[in-house]
Amino acid sequence: MSGALEELAAGVPGDISRWFVPGRLEVLGKHTDYAGGRSLLAAVDTGHTLTARPRDDRVLQVSSEGADGTVIFDLDRAGEASTDEPDGHWGGYVRTVAARLEKNFPGQLRGAEVTVTSTLPLAAGMSSSSALVVGLALVLLDLSGLATDPAFTREITTAEQLGEYFGTLENGQSFGSLAGERGVGTFGGSEDHTAVLCGVPDALVQYSFCPVRHERTLELDPALVLVVAVSGVEAAKTGAARDAYNRVSLAVTELVLRWQEETGRPDATLADAVASGPAAVTRLRALAADDEYLSGRLKQFLAESERIIPAASVALEEGDLEEFGRLVDESQAGAEDGLRNQVPETITLQRLAREHGAHAASAFGAGFGGSVWALVPADGAEDFAARWLEAYRAAHPERIGATTAITRPGGGARRVRA
Repeated sequence: MSGALEELAAGVPGDISRWFVPGRLEVLGKHTDYAGGRSLLAAVDTGHTLTARPRDDRVLQVSSEGADGTVIFDLDRAGEASTDEPDGHWGGYVRTVAARLEKNFPGQLRGAEVTVTSTLPLAAGMSSSSALVVGLALVLLDLSGLATDPAFTREITTAEQLGEYFGTLENGQSFGSLAGERGVGTFGGSEDHTAVLCGVPDALVQYSFCPVRHERTLELDPALVLVVAVSGVEAAKTGAARDAYNRVSLAVTELVLRWQEETGRPDATLADAVASGPAAVTRLRALAADDEYLSGRLKQFLAESERIIPAASVALEEGDLEEFGRLVDESQAGAEDGLRNQVPETITLQRLAREHGAHAASAFGAGFGGSVWALVPADGAEDFAARWLEAYRAAHPERIGATTAITRPGGGARRVRA
């Protein structure tokens, strides 16, 4: 065990529980995780801090300084939808986490009063929603002492497994014997949850998924930093934006179903199908040939997961920033042409970052808004950020909420001690 999992196991049930959960940067790995592919990730140095105080009853009360209203309900009725919260309300995440934990550990959750403070931009593609899911799960498990429960320890013995389990809280899938629940309605994976749990200070981490497997850790040169530009276009995964997000993931489901029907094989993910034999890619391309979007989605996955990420990791490790930047540009093009999840603002930000001298730049996250990261020298980062933002505001003056921030990779979720 390590990190957050070790902290959970060492907790004292009933005490006040306080955790910091960072956001994450998806350096590479656009919509690859739920397809069994790989990602190159970093936790960041901003995030949510959740403080939970136990109650004597079974009521859960959660308030956030960055969101409207207080969410209050009885844990015995956690699975009931609220008639007072509109579709897409942040309370849906609270209810989803509580309902799933209650289903997996019946009657064992303690009531709590939880407050959330945050330094993380919301709906900016930095995984604020998944960080909230992780944070809520951590404090509720912690207060109830469930990390030592046999039902928990049978299935979760590593930080990677914890991240994968937390991913299923959000997408509704089962995890081993821990049965699934409804989720939040998005068909995503566990990339975000893994990144915020397993981030390494001053390093990028490469993982593959379904199941989660650590592949490598890459130290980031101290002379480099990441500048993040928030476009001002919300990257929401709820409400009206959910269908657009799910179209990208459902295309992978369709490819796998076609593969299973054609071959009779039980491969559960697109990555499993690709790895099944030397002719697999040719057969998959033929199966997708009648659908332009499926063909583009397959092409993007093969390029991103199978070729770009391994090559980019090597280039970064060897200090070949020119090659790293070229590969990241190719990844960005795949998002625009294959995923079709970019908006004019994120496309503009990526182009402007490169024009203003960034070694590499890419949009990241679910897409349809959000942010772009740029890799630049640390000694000129503030000047770069100012010039980048000025050029973007000139191109999109309506995006008055656009901002920039300078960051380095940070550590994963951790207990905050008084």
